[in-house]
Amino acid sequence: MSLLSVIVPCYNEEDSVALFYQELMKNDSFFRQNEIEVELLYIDDGSGDGTVTEVKKLIAEDERVHLVSFSRNFGKEAAMFAGLEKARGDYVVIMDVDLQDPPSLLPEMFAGIKEGYDSVATRRVSRKGEPPIRSFFARRFYRLMKKISKTEMMDGARDYRLMTRQMVDAILSMREYNRFTKGIFGWVGFRTKWLEYENVERARGETKWSFWKLLMYSFDGIIAFSTAPLMISSVMGVVMCLVAFLMIIFIIVRKLIFGDPVSGWPSMVCIILLTSGINFFCTGIVGQYLARTYLEVKNRPIYLVKEEI
Repeated sequence: MSLLSVIVPCYNEEDSVALFYQELMKNDSFFRQNEIEVELLYIDDGSGDGTVTEVKKLIAEDERVHLVSFSRNFGKEAAMFAGLEKARGDYVVIMDVDLQDPPSLLPEMFAGIKEGYDSVATRRVSRKGEPPIRSFFARRFYRLMKKISKTEMMDGARDYRLMTRQMVDAILSMREYNRFTKGIFGWVGFRTKWLEYENVERARGETKWSFWKLLMYSFDGIIAFSTAPLMISSVMGVVMCLVAFLMIIFIIVRKLIFGDPVSGWPSMVCIILLTSGINFFCTGIVGQYLARTYLEVKNRPIYLVKEEI
């Protein structure tokens, strides 16, 4: 029999733990027919509610359920990486506990693996129920990444993905501290089949991703998988130097031909503010890359485990 590891990151999701388990186990007949054993890994990302307690209740009832609990909140990226490290399966799937990743798609995903694909990934074709401004910026982000990065990132892509052991091992070989898994999936390559489905709203609770957190997460993705911002800052510097050089020539010629004094301090102040702003902007871009380099070289662990059952 083959083993399927189901990785479920959780952060303050006590209301969804049992519900997710029930929905997943509706595939029990499929698992038995295809000789698939299941291990369910709940990765608690330092929850402050009763998430751990709810998982322990399931462990008492079903030996296939496991718990890895962090010492604090390290973020979903760390939780997914921990799940991949702990997973023993021949196949591994990452799913959200809020049921926005429908377990009912698993049979179709396994069909894709049998066709010879190394992974079967999912993407939403609609963003029903999502705030319009968030949807707008999400689409702009994926469109931007297609232009500035060589790594494939599909619009609407979810972390919900079924992978073979070979692909999981490839992902685990990338032990970078600043992780952007959507980009890592594309960077490691392997044959991927995409399944499209309509957006599913959360079963219970509220999302932990605010607009600000998503914006910061998008910056992580851009910096992790593109050096285009550095090139942009360099080009802006060259352009401003050329403009300044042309303006100097213009002022000299104007003085020699027309004898006009150099005047206009308000415009001068505006120019100084503009160039200073561009300078700080470019310095900030370099600083973001430098900050991530600083975090990488410290070589801190991606996560710390408080309890494992």
